[in-house]
Amino acid sequence: MFHFPYGEKSMSIDHSTGTQLIDSLEKFVRERLIPLEAIVEKEDRIPGDVIEEMKTMGLFGLSIPEEYGGLGFNMLDDVTVNIIFGHTTPPFSTIFGTNIGIGAQGIVIDGTEDQKKKYLPQMASGQIISAFALTEPESGSDAASLKTTAIKDGSHYVLNGTKRYITNAPEAGIFTVMARSDPKTPGSAGISAFIVERDSPGLSIGKCDVKMGQQGTHTADVIFDDCRVPIENRIGDEGQGFKTAMKVLDRGRLRIAGMSVGAAERLIEECVVYAKERIQFSKPLAEFQLIQAMLADSQAETYAARCMLIDAATRRDNGQVITMEAACTKMFASEMVGRVADRAVQLFGGAGYMSDYPIERFYRGVRLFRIYEGTTQIQQIIIARELLKN
Repeated sequence: MFHFPYGEKSMSIDHSTGTQLIDSLEKFVRERLIPLEAIVEKEDRIPGDVIEEMKTMGLFGLSIPEEYGGLGFNMLDDVTVNIIFGHTTPPFSTIFGTNIGIGAQGIVIDGTEDQKKKYLPQMASGQIISAFALTEPESGSDAASLKTTAIKDGSHYVLNGTKRYITNAPEAGIFTVMARSDPKTPGSAGISAFIVERDSPGLSIGKCDVKMGQQGTHTADVIFDDCRVPIENRIGDEGQGFKTAMKVLDRGRLRIAGMSVGAAERLIEECVVYAKERIQFSKPLAEFQLIQAMLADSQAETYAARCMLIDAATRRDNGQVITMEAACTKMFASEMVGRVADRAVQLFGGAGYMSDYPIERFYRGVRLFRIYEGTTQIQQIIIARELLKN
C-alpha cells in the first residue's frame, strides 16, 4: 500500500532499524488508524489508547535529538513519516507532528541547553504536548505585525494579547509564543520568542473552533492577560523571535508537503480501486480514456511533488538554507493535493460527495494545507523575494 520515496530506506538511523520502523509505521497506519477514520470524524477526538500507542512507538520524539530522549530523525526521515501518515486522516499526524515540528523546533534550533534539558525529554515522551503561537486576530499572513506584547518587568516578561487558530492549544502543556518585546520597534525586529507553560497565571484557552474539516485536530484562541514568563524562558536573543519562527516554518512547510503527498497517494489508490470496480455503460470506469487521463494527471503531479520534497529535505540535511525550496515545495504539494482531491470527487461522482466514502473527508481536510504555515500567496511572495534578493 505504501511506497518509500527511495529504493533504499535512507534513514539517518541504521538501515535495518529504519526498515523495521518504516514497516511498523505503515502497518500501524493501515491496520490501526485507517479503520478509525470515521470514528475520529464523528467524535472529533483521537482515542486515548491510540495516542498512548503513538507515545510508545516514539512518534512524539521523532525529530527531537537523541540526547534529549528523541529518535533524532533528520529532515528526510521526518518527511518520510509524514508521507506514511498522509495516507490517513490528518489529525492522527497533527497530534504528534505539531509537537515534534513547529512546537518543538524553536527550542531545538535556538533554545538554551537548560531549556532543551527541561522541556525536550518531556516532549519526546509525549508527557507534554506543545503548540506554536504566532497567528493573531489581526495578523495572519502579515505575521510581523503581531500585537501581543512582552514587556520586561524585573526577572519576568509580562505578556498581553491573543493568539488565534492555535493547533493543539486545548491539549498543549507548553507554547512557543511570538510576542513584541519592543513595542517601539515596528515589524519583525521587535519580536521575541518565549516558552510559556500551560499553568502560567494569566494564560487561558478559548473554546475549540468549529472547523470545515480535520475533525480530531483541535484549535483555539490562547489568551494572555498579564501572564508572567521568566526571562530564562526567552528563546534566543531579544528581538530574534521572528527569525526563529521562520526557521521553524521552513521545516514545518516540508512536513505539510509530506502530508500532501501521502494524502494524494491515498486518494489515487481509492480512485484506482473504484475505477476498476464501478461499471458504467457496460464496462469499468477504468476503461474510459477520460478517466485514465484524470488518474494520469494525479499520478504525475504527485510524483513531481515527491521529487521536490525529497530534493528539498536532502538539501536541508546537507546544511543548505532551503527557504525558497521549502516554499516551492509546500506551495506545489498543497495545491497539487487539492487538485487530486477534486478529481477524486469527480471520478466517484455522487458517491464522492457522500460520507460513506473517505473522499469527501479528504477533500475537506486537505483544503487547509494551502492555508496554514503560510498561504499559497505567501509562498509566492517568499519565492519571488528569494529569487530577486541577490
